[in-house]
Amino acid sequence: MSKASEFKDKYGPWALVTGASSGIGEQFARVLARHGMNLLLVARRAERLEDLARELRRRRGLEVVVATADLSEAGAVDHLVAAVGDRDLGLVVSNAGFGLKGAFEAIERARLEAMFNVNARVPLLLTHALLPRLRARASGGIIFTGSIEGEAPFPYSAGYAATKAFVHSLGMSLHGELAGTGIDMLVLSPGATDTEAITLQGFKPELMPNLMAPVDVARQALRQLGKVALLVPGPENRKYVKAMRRMPREKLIAQNAERMRAALAASGRGPR
Repeated sequence: MSKASEFKDKYGPWALVTGASSGIGEQFARVLARHGMNLLLVARRAERLEDLARELRRRRGLEVVVATADLSEAGAVDHLVAAVGDRDLGLVVSNAGFGLKGAFEAIERARLEAMFNVNARVPLLLTHALLPRLRARASGGIIFTGSIEGEAPFPYSAGYAATKAFVHSLGMSLHGELAGTGIDMLVLSPGATDTEAITLQGFKPELMPNLMAPVDVARQALRQLGKVALLVPGPENRKYVKAMRRMPREKLIAQNAERMRAALAASGRGPR
């Protein structure tokens, strides 16, 4: 039996991917399609989702369903659960998220609330709603996309880092709860990844160290699902996280503050 067939037997036939219109989420969809998984793709941008869905249906002969949703809205999780319907869902990839950089108090409250809802509220409530389905089938998997910023305090990215710390704690706690149930839980903790999120946060991709391709991040996550609780993709990123864990807390906070100030300044932005 091929690895793709084994993967589909364990986590198929259906997978849900949030934030699937670009970046890591799009690559999750593409790699899962190569594994023969039917897909429920979720994002705000309907045109991009439809283009991706048409391509995957044509190339892979799969069922690909699009659910357009703004995950910052209060009713988004209920909308997604309704979109799942009675499909035999075996894999939940809660990948959608975005970041806001700069002085914490300078960020508009509405944007801060939207980031909290997408990054933290949706993984919490979506998993709460769908986990009973996975328990009933006694097999499956859940992936949360976190960040290396979820592993330490990051001044000038305080709100984003806090939402990712929430995701890391939730995911690793669930990893413990689900041990022995046949349901695998993985927290993906990428570093800088070559997606549009970098420029949207005000950074220049060419200045980002150890920039990874999103397809490599997605592939590593799917390979490690069922093997580890937390995956930091890329050897340099793993070294960086290990170094942060060993560093005295006050020194780490000061170092991350300086690095974030320098990154913002290099991209023509200063903390406001």
